[in-house]
Amino acid sequence: MSSCRKRIYGAEFTDAEIAGAVREGKLLSMEMEFNSNCNFSCVYCYASNNGGSEGELNRDELRDLILQARDLGARKIIILGGEPMLYEHLFEMIRFIKDRGMEIELFTNGANMTLTAARKLIKYGVVVVLKMNSFDDDVQDLLSGKKGASVQIRKAFENLKKAGYPAGCAMGISTVICRQNIDELVKMWEWLRDQGVNPYFEMITPQGKARESGFLEVEDHQVRELFHQIAEIDRSKYGYDWVPQPPLVGGQCLRHQFSCSVNSRGDVQPCVGVTIPVGNIRERKLKDIILESEIITDLRNYRKTIKGPCRECSRLDECYGCRGAAYQCTGDYLASDPLCWNNADRRDDIICLPTDANKLVPHNPPMLIIDKVLEVSERKCVAEVNITEEMVFIGEDGRLDEASYPEIISQAIAADKGFRNLGNQNYQAEGFLLGIKNLEVLGDARVGDKLHVSVFKAAQYGHFGIIHGEVFKGQEMIARGEVKIWHNGNKDEN
Repeated sequence: MSSCRKRIYGAEFTDAEIAGAVREGKLLSMEMEFNSNCNFSCVYCYASNNGGSEGELNRDELRDLILQARDLGARKIIILGGEPMLYEHLFEMIRFIKDRGMEIELFTNGANMTLTAARKLIKYGVVVVLKMNSFDDDVQDLLSGKKGASVQIRKAFENLKKAGYPAGCAMGISTVICRQNIDELVKMWEWLRDQGVNPYFEMITPQGKARESGFLEVEDHQVRELFHQIAEIDRSKYGYDWVPQPPLVGGQCLRHQFSCSVNSRGDVQPCVGVTIPVGNIRERKLKDIILESEIITDLRNYRKTIKGPCRECSRLDECYGCRGAAYQCTGDYLASDPLCWNNADRRDDIICLPTDANKLVPHNPPMLIIDKVLEVSERKCVAEVNITEEMVFIGEDGRLDEASYPEIISQAIAADKGFRNLGNQNYQAEGFLLGIKNLEVLGDARVGDKLHVSVFKAAQYGHFGIIHGEVFKGQEMIARGEVKIWHNGNKDEN
């Protein structure tokens, strides 16, 4: 009996290769969009809307991006969308990728999948993953948001088979798990296995349109039972042995160890679920973005940084849940996955944003100024301050003293570090404000006002950092400036 390594995503990379990518800041694959337009309106889609073509990367920019990924070690390009079969230069780009010795996977809803197109794809050895969610036409059309979608998908499947898939080249079916199709997924899995087609069944990430589609939700126990039922069928009938774990049936998602996602406008993200841009390839090289991103570094070192129940899971080496689900549900890309059935009884232990700052910074009242952390993203944090008369920086007239703004900015960055290190047992909160530069006070704040503080880490030199901060009252910026800080890191670094 073999382990189920024959999965769509990442199966071709060994554990040693993945560990090397983490250690050296390399890529093994890259997900990318050529276009964002789509002819479907799937109710579970991670995109809120399809958008237009304005501002999308041109062919020269796409080619340069592919070469940058190859130079970082990427051996595979995964083409997403939008709907890539609607991109007019698709086969030109496929030829370019293949001529550089790289493999290709293409996710499609079957648009424009004529027999001629299918034959071109198999000629280039493109692994095609067709999106198909149900045998029932009405259910398929509902989930696709388009009448006649089932006919299009079925015709595309037939043309791919006629062209020689899956015997001549691997082929997969991408299926979301939802209330409308869960009762037929076991049958669909067996049907696909019997034809040699790779099933790619996945839990829905609650983002984009899926966030608005509560009618898709499935109970925890139903999802768990489905995974375990299919695992037993795979073991006894097809000889694949795997441990059920979310979010993929029969597979793992450790893509943040060796991959990234680049959308059609050049924004680099850890994946399509962790929707935090860490850079744009029009502004910086992909290598610099990957190496300098604290979010990508955190995810690659997840064993040290992940928080909550997932950190204590016995399967941490093989699973860290769905990072997209964790981020979309909690605002924290390092939080435990709230959709994992193993966390069903411990969801109260998963910290979500916004969260109180009093457990994140070493300050105590009345010196504690920051009330909440609202948002954490790439090198950036947004915190909240409620001005009260008990604060030490309040004058007799109820105004906030101008001398408080450097302290506000410093506490916001301390709260950011405290939040990011909640899962790090070696972290100790200690820091000092070393200097202030270019401080401008543009307005005032009084008792009763609510302020938002945005801090950005402009530079980092060991334990020293330069922080750019902005303080807002509503839409009005009332202060800005730079502070230089020293902070202690992990205990074992002292």
